[in-house]
Amino acid sequence: MAPLRVLELYSGIGGMHQALKESCASAEIVAAVDVNTLANEVYKYNFPSTPLWAKTIEGITLKEFDRLCFDMILMSPPCQPFTRIGLQGDISDPRTKSFLYILDILPRLQKLPKYILLENVKGFESSSARNELLRTLATCGFTYQEFLLSPTCIGIPNSRLRYFLIAKLHQEPFSFQAPGQILTRFPDQDLEDLLKDKVTDKVGEACSSLCSEEKNLDPNIGPSCSSKKSLPKGAFLFKLETVEEMERKHDQDNDSSIQMLKAFLEEENEEMSQYFIPPKSLLRYAFLLDIVKPTCRRSTCFTKGYGHYVEGTGSVLQTALDVQLESAFKHIEELPEEEKLMKLSTLKLRYFTPREIANLHGFPSEFGLIFRDSCEVQYICKPELNSEDKSCS
Repeated sequence: MAPLRVLELYSGIGGMHQALKESCASAEIVAAVDVNTLANEVYKYNFPSTPLWAKTIEGITLKEFDRLCFDMILMSPPCQPFTRIGLQGDISDPRTKSFLYILDILPRLQKLPKYILLENVKGFESSSARNELLRTLATCGFTYQEFLLSPTCIGIPNSRLRYFLIAKLHQEPFSFQAPGQILTRFPDQDLEDLLKDKVTDKVGEACSSLCSEEKNLDPNIGPSCSSKKSLPKGAFLFKLETVEEMERKHDQDNDSSIQMLKAFLEEENEEMSQYFIPPKSLLRYAFLLDIVKPTCRRSTCFTKGYGHYVEGTGSVLQTALDVQLESAFKHIEELPEEEKLMKLSTLKLRYFTPREIANLHGFPSEFGLIFRDSCEVQYICKPELNSEDKSCS
C-alpha cells in the first residue's frame, strides 16, 4: 500500500506528527499548518522535510485542500472556547472560526479523507462545536468513536484529561465502537467492559476519578490513616488538605499501573538551581502548591503559564527527599516570615524542567526543544547536548 497522505492542522510543535511517527504507520505528512511562529520553529527543527504552512486555516482555499489529496486529517483545534475555567464561548468565540471553516470545507472536498483524529479539552464533548462536528461526519458518511482519556490511562503520572474523536469513512464500524457513548478507557479490553464506561448521560459520574486528578491539590500524605479516620468529613489537616483528598492521593501513589515520576526526571545538577521556586513565591503560594516527590505516581496538568505563574499551573517537585512535608508546614502560619521561609526552604521545591515536562507529554529524548538562557537568547537544542555544545538556530 502507498503511504497515507496526512494533513496536520493546528500542528503546534509537532505532537501529532511525533505520535504518527511512533505508531509506525505507513504515512507521510503532506502539509502541517499553524500560525504560531515559536511553535513552527520547533516543528521545523524536528521535522525539516515536512511542508510547513505558516498561515491561517481560513486562508487555505478549497482548491488548495483538494490539491493536497490527503487520506487523513490530524487536528487539535484551539481549546480556549471550551475549557471549564474559561468563558466557554464555544462557537461564538472567534478562535472557533477556523474549526467551523474546516467543517464547511469537508463535505465539499473532491475526495473525502479516509480517517480523522481530533483532540481537545474536556468540555468539548458538551459543546455546540462538537455537535456541528458530529452532524458533518454523519453527512459525509463517517463512523466515529469518542473518548475522554488521561495519560494515566497508559501509565504516565500526569493528569491531563482530554477529549478524542477518531473517525473513518464508509467502512465497517470499529471493533470497539460504542455508538452514542464516550469511552473512558482504551479499547484493549472486552467491549462488554467498555460499554460500562458510557458518559452519555453521566459524564461527571463516569469520569469522576479522572476529573479529580486534575484538582491542583498537594499529593503527599501526612498523618497516618488511623489518625485521619477520627476527623470529620471535609476537615482540613495541614496545607489546606482534607482527609478525603489525602486518601485519594495515597491510593493513586499505590497504583502500580502508573510509573513513578522519577522515571521522567533529569539528573539533579547545579543547573537545576534556576528552577527553584523564588522565596517571594514560596512565601505567598506555599499553601496552594501541588507538591510531588519523585516517588509519586501523579502530577497535575501543566499549563502555558507554568514557571511564570504559580497557582494552578502545574505541580512542583520536592527534591529534599528526607524532609516530611507535614513537618515543614506544621504551625507555619504562626511563625515570623523569616522562619517560615527557612522551614519551607528545607523542602527544596523546584519547577519541573522543560525536558521533564516534555517527557511527561510523551515526547522522546531526541525531540529538540526551544528554551531561553539568562540573556534571553533563544536556542533550539537536542537534549543530549550540554551548554557548551548547543546546536542553535
